Amino acid sequence: MNEETGIGHNSDGNVQQSQYRATEYELRAFVERYERLEVEKKEIADHMKEVMAEAKARGYDTKILRKIIALRKKDPQEISEEEAVLDMYKEALGM
Repeated sequence: MNEETGIGHNSDGNVQQSQYRATEYELRAFVERYERLEVEKKEIADHMKEVMAEAKARGYDTKILRKIIALRKKDPQEISEEEAVLDMYKEALGM
């Protein structure tokens, strides 16, 4: 047995080393994929900001546009329930 590496002359050490390398490559691949997605995410966020800047330059209220976009993602029933609660709270506050 080689004292420095702890690996003997049989093939078990080679199997462990190749498994380690496979794990290392797989881990690197996950990290690199995630990093590429982060870059894409930033690019998309930049494009979204550009769209809102263009809408604002054309006179649209971007705060309201964002609310409209959020509402379009919701179920109509959920919107109705939220509006009913909002109306009830406004009435309770005399608004």
